[in-house]
Amino acid sequence: MCEIFGQAACEVRVVPNSLYARLHGRADATTRRNVIYLRGPLQSFLADPELMLHEYFHVLHQWRSGRLTLLRYVLEWLRRGYWNNRFEREARAFTATHLHRMHALLAPRSAPAA
Repeated sequence: MCEIFGQAACEVRVVPNSLYARLHGRADATTRRNVIYLRGPLQSFLADPELMLHEYFHVLHQWRSGRLTLLRYVLEWLRRGYWNNRFEREARAFTATHLHRMHALLAPRSAPAA
């Protein structure tokens, strides 16, 4: 993730098998300042580049900038619902823009010819 988000991504704590995440309905993950809480195991998260980009975007571009707060998210969710709230739309747009790069970074490198 450092290749896409920079060094700050290395400071994000990822909490697998989180009860906190499971309390958020059917969500696979939820975020707070500098933390990603996962419903399931870390391996599932790491195998899902789209989810990783989406959640890291929330933490690094929205929480860290101060634009995203719990109160702002709840108010936005009440006004527009989950799918149409600005925080989710921004994260989906970022993910769509950078997913090809993420796939390229995660692709197995071929061994050099001997």
